[in-house]
Amino acid sequence: MGFLDNSGDIILDAVLTDHGRQVLSRGDGSFQITKFALGDEEVDYTLYNSAHASGSAYYDLQILQTPVLESFTDNASSMKSKLVTYESFDLLFLPVIKLNESYASIHEMHSLNAFIVAVDAYTEDDDNGSTTNGIAFDGNKKLVTGVILGESLDGGTTIRLDQGLDTTQISVQQKLPEELSETSYTIQIDNRLGQIVSAAANTIPLDYIDDDDIAYYTVDLGDGLVEGIKDTTNSVKQVIAGPRGTSVQFKIQASIDLNTSAYLFEKLGGTAPMDNRGGTTTTVYYIDSIVRVTGVKTGYSVDIPVRFVKFKVSA
Repeated sequence: MGFLDNSGDIILDAVLTDHGRQVLSRGDGSFQITKFALGDEEVDYTLYNSAHASGSAYYDLQILQTPVLESFTDNASSMKSKLVTYESFDLLFLPVIKLNESYASIHEMHSLNAFIVAVDAYTEDDDNGSTTNGIAFDGNKKLVTGVILGESLDGGTTIRLDQGLDTTQISVQQKLPEELSETSYTIQIDNRLGQIVSAAANTIPLDYIDDDDIAYYTVDLGDGLVEGIKDTTNSVKQVIAGPRGTSVQFKIQASIDLNTSAYLFEKLGGTAPMDNRGGTTTTVYYIDSIVRVTGVKTGYSVDIPVRFVKFKVSA
């Protein structure tokens, strides 16, 4: 959505989301606009100049003269910074969502600075075979930090994010106001590469898949993925310094395409060596991607780096 200045007239330029257009195309009368979002991607607030020589009327002039983009439908490029409304006018801090790698070792990222998804059983541990090409376990049969078992989903790493006010200026023992506490999250992932599942490996129904093959999942408080954070101490396991809201945890199951074929790896990725459980290295295909987690209430989002890997069979 964008407001365009047309010589004094204000023009509202709006487009439907991919999902909205899909519903509209049904032509069965089910299409109704129930939600909309506003963003300020084009605005650079550092241009606000409170020391302008011409006075206060010119403090925000450069911001107001910034061109506004026409609305466009690529959801991956728009609406990254959503505007929100709060009933309280005395808020000094706004909630954030942070990746929590401190709560337990099973939540830590791999040393490659991404979560690694082993897409098939052979890449995980040679399918329990006698060879040593698997990259998910070390020589002592201990799980390697940051590896998600994308086929078996048996143990391995779980991604965790925490939400709340990340400040020491408000006591961690204070309760986070309800309007600042997330109860639902949207998770986006490239559907060609994987699906979102719970930490217990339960299937999560997706909302829809857009025209860029991005799958959208909505998870809610009490469904096994989202839980309230009860710890009100300054524990090193916590990444939110002030009042805490909720946490969301999930795993990634590799898609059938990645599990059974190297085609997408050859088209979209590359190859690299990785340490294996035999103490040497294994050549793997890889595809780098991100998983985006967004708070439904606050619009705050976090992009999580993910690398999908598959054992490269020698020619």
